[in-house]
Amino acid sequence: MATFVLVPGAWLGAWAWEDTARALRERGHTALPLTLTGLAERADQGGPETDLDAHIADITGFVEEHDLRDVTLVAHSYAAAPATAAARRLGDRLERVVYVDSAPFAAGMCMLDLMPPQAADQLRRQVDASGDGRLPMPPFEVLGLSSSLDGLDEAQLDVLRARATPQPFLTYVARLHERVPTEPGPGVDRVLIACNDFRALLDAGVPMLAYLNQPPWRRFALPTGHWPMLSAPAELAGILDAAVS
Repeated sequence: MATFVLVPGAWLGAWAWEDTARALRERGHTALPLTLTGLAERADQGGPETDLDAHIADITGFVEEHDLRDVTLVAHSYAAAPATAAARRLGDRLERVVYVDSAPFAAGMCMLDLMPPQAADQLRRQVDASGDGRLPMPPFEVLGLSSSLDGLDEAQLDVLRARATPQPFLTYVARLHERVPTEPGPGVDRVLIACNDFRALLDAGVPMLAYLNQPPWRRFALPTGHWPMLSAPAELAGILDAAVS
């Protein structure tokens, strides 16, 4: 049986993994969701200074403090950024890395690089105007312009709206250090779970993503929106189970 460390994406905490973690435990696995600094129940532990390094330390510290071995590290969305660096630092503690609707970050890359320059500038202005160094979750009207919210019913949307916490903005601005290798160590299994929009990009043959369609990567499709741990938790658990079998 596998040991899963489940890392949530932006605005979320360990709470988002509850149903998926329960389904994994029912299959006999160890499932350990964590909350990153400055989010959810740890919101008061972070501030404007909370950056990518803090979240890398959260992941590596969690694994080391619990003395976990043969870890399957699961990173959803934004969590791909800190997980990319943490995967290398965990060394022989790591058996597998799974990116859920996300992909590894290259050295020198940050979250804002994934956005058009005008959108990134708008986020900077929004955070500057707020004065607290945090980025709120976008309105559902904006998220609904893509398939991001697919599969979420009104009750799940209410939960997401109520429990999402603003993201420390430095985690979006900070870049992975150029000096730190971003490839996991040799022998680490690499898995990608692609939901609707990301799957379409992979199928379209976007050049910068082409390597994800080739070994050593193993790819699974999950036909739902960007938050599968909320919209399809049992199905996500089933794919994670298949990935370690």
